[in-house]
Parts: sequence; structure tokens; C-alpha cells
Amino acid sequence: MSPRRILVNAFDMNTPTHLVSGTWRHPDSQGWRYKDLRYWTDLAQLLERGLFDGIFIADVIGVYDVYAGSPDAALRAGAQVPVNDPMLVVSAMAHVTEHLGFGITASTSYEHPFTFARRMSTLDHLTDGRVGWNIVTSYLNSGALNIGLKAQVRHDNRYDIADEYLEVVYKLWEGSWEDDAVVRDRERGIFTDPAKVHPIEHDGTYFTVPGIHVSEPSPQRTPLLYQAGASARGRQFASENAEAIFVSAPKAEILARTIADVRARAVQAGRDAYDVKVFSGYSVITGATAAEARRKHDLYRSLVEPEGALALWSGWLGFDLSPYSLDDPLEFVPNEAVQSMAETFGEGDWTVRDLVEHLSLAPEGPVAVGTGAEVADQIQEWMEATDADGLNLAHVITPGSYADFAEHVVPELQRRGVYRTSYDEGTLREKLFGRGPRLPETHRGAGYRRAPAVAG
Repeated sequence: MSPRRILVNAFDMNTPTHLVSGTWRHPDSQGWRYKDLRYWTDLAQLLERGLFDGIFIADVIGVYDVYAGSPDAALRAGAQVPVNDPMLVVSAMAHVTEHLGFGITASTSYEHPFTFARRMSTLDHLTDGRVGWNIVTSYLNSGALNIGLKAQVRHDNRYDIADEYLEVVYKLWEGSWEDDAVVRDRERGIFTDPAKVHPIEHDGTYFTVPGIHVSEPSPQRTPLLYQAGASARGRQFASENAEAIFVSAPKAEILARTIADVRARAVQAGRDAYDVKVFSGYSVITGATAAEARRKHDLYRSLVEPEGALALWSGWLGFDLSPYSLDDPLEFVPNEAVQSMAETFGEGDWTVRDLVEHLSLAPEGPVAVGTGAEVADQIQEWMEATDADGLNLAHVITPGSYADFAEHVVPELQRRGVYRTSYDEGTLREKLFGRGPRLPETHRGAGYRRAPAVAG
């Protein structure tokens, strides 16, 4: 059997510092240019030259104010604040590329599904079907307060809302317009046949949407569906909805258990175990020689800003780390933040020092350091040990981390036959799965399609 091709997304965010606090200070880092459209178009072209499958753009609603009860540490470090909208850069990146995919993070907690469905249909049209939606439910209490809620919705209840949210958008994307509704008949003066556009008549617990979708069917209809929750409730949601999931773990055995569970749940939902592509959080520091890679690692490590790192970790874990000393053990504190993070770091003997010193360069997974060949070895070992399909490749500095990966690691993986050497044609869904542009019949969303009318 030939080895599975390794999928790779670049993991970025419309902010000066995504995951590694303090490295924006590196003279080669361009993270501070996040508000410059040329940064995004240059990055997109770099990634396409490196044959990346896509760019996965994170987002968060709110600020990291759990640490010391204030956003000050996050603001000083530029730790995911300031942060701009991830969607608005995609059209420009699509315009300067032909194949690169775009995974956009958007929450089901704070935007109505009717307006969101139109925005995603618009992007699917403008990208020729290269857009995906990373479904999240939002975890920062600061975001909930700023849209008028008294507190963050409980974790599992957020997924109950997300379940209905997905039902609404499936009805809009898959069931409202028939494939041949747009006729553009100049002779009769008819652009769209009204008989082939249908109100969805949704009246649910959380949403009421009686009317039609206002966008005509896009190349994929439903964008490729990512999901980034690895809690037990999140994995159940993923098994029914996600076509690709993003998971992270500091150890291969932890990640392997999560992936096995997701695949088993997909089968229980009537899907194939590998109908869900799993992207693992991963970081790479590489160079022409092992010594060069180690020098980069040591310099990056010296730039890490501990207080900014703890501001991020406090938000992810859902409890304030400011009273802890470095050698204090982490204790699992039940809360409504990122359940998968809290579950992972409630398992084992982790200390605050581990977060600041050992996980600071790669909070979403391992960091591989070495030459292209050495990093390729580490990646293949990780993939085989976890059964992941691909990597969500985080940067330490941007775009330098991606340029180094493309220069040193991609050629080595190509020589081993595990990395693409050219792009396939078609939509993002076609590129990742090698089948049609729309949801497969086994997917939950396909059940909302309208059967073609039978001529009487």
C-alpha cells in the first residue's frame, strides 16, 4: 500500500501574535503587518508555491482577560489582540492564487445563521469553491458580555445551539434553491424561476427562519466543513457534521485516542471512518543544517514573553494562572472554556513552567526541530503514531516559518512520496477527497436536499 499523502494547512490569525507570544519582536517577523492586505496576498502566493492545501485562519470573539482579571497582559504582548475579521482578507488571497484553500473560523454563538449563510455563499462564489468554514462555539466570557449576554453559555449548550445552527444553514445551502433555479432567460425576461426557490420554514428552539436563501447555489453549496472542538461533546458534533477537524495534543498517545474516537463516532453516524480528515496542530523550526535550526529555536525561545503566554493559557484553560508559581502543578478546574484543553492538561503531571518553557513555541502540539530530513522523519513518526491525515502548521514567525517549511521540508516529503507535487483541479472538497464538489450522500447535510420535481 502506498503511503498516505500528508495534508498541510498553514495556521494563522488576523492578529500580530497568534500562538507564540513575543516572537513578533523578531526582526524577520511580519506579524505586525496583519492589517496590510499585501501581507495576506504575499502569504497566499508563498503557500501556493509550497503546495499547501490551504490556510486555516483562526479567530476569537473577545479578549484574553482571565489572567489577573484584565486584558492588560494580552494587550502588552499583542496576544490575539488587536484582532481583525478573518473573512475580509480571503477574496484578495483567492484573487492572487488558483488552488489554495481557505478555512475561515466563525462562531455559531454570536451571528445569526441567515446572514452568515449569505456571507459564506458569497465567498464560495468568489473563490470558485475553495472556501471552508471552521465551526466553533466561542469560549471567552469577554465575548459573551460584549454582545449583551450576562455570561458565557454553558459548553454543552453551545453545541445544542450549534446543532440547530447547522440545521438552518443546511436548509439554506442545500434545500432552498434547486440546481436549475437560475435560468437567465433573456427572451422571457426571467433570471430565476420562482417555482424552484423554496422557503425553508424553519421554526426551532433557537432560530426562526421562514424564508428563502438569498444567494444562488455556489460551487460547493455547503462550504467544506471544518470543526475545532475535541471535547467529548465536540467530537460527537464533529462525527455528524465535520469533514475535517483540527485537534491538538502535546503527546502522540493522547492525540491517537482522540482520533480513534472521532473515527468510531463517524462510523456510528453512518459515515466512513476516513470521511473526516484530521489535522493535527504542529510546529516546525528548520534550516539548512541542524545547527542552524537549533540556533533559530534558541533565539525564538528567548523572545517568548511569559506573561503573554500565560494570558493565552489562562483563556484556553478557563482559569487565572497569575497566582501560580512556575513549579505549581496544574489542576483541572471545571469551567465553560476550551474543554479539550482542560481535559488534556488535567491528565498528567503538568506545571505552569511546562506551559511557559516547554510548550511556549508549540502550544497546539509538538515542535519538530532540525534539517528538512530530520523534520520529515519526525512528522512521519507523528502521523503514523496518531493516524492523523495532516498538519495544521503553526508559525513561530510569519511568514518565515512557512517559507522555511516550503524550502527545506516539502522537497524531502515529496521525495518520500507523501506530499503533493501538483494540485488537483476543482473545489476544496474535490481536492481533499477526490470526489465531487458537494457533500456526500452519507453526510447529515445531504438529508436537507430537495428532491427534483417529477414532471407530471
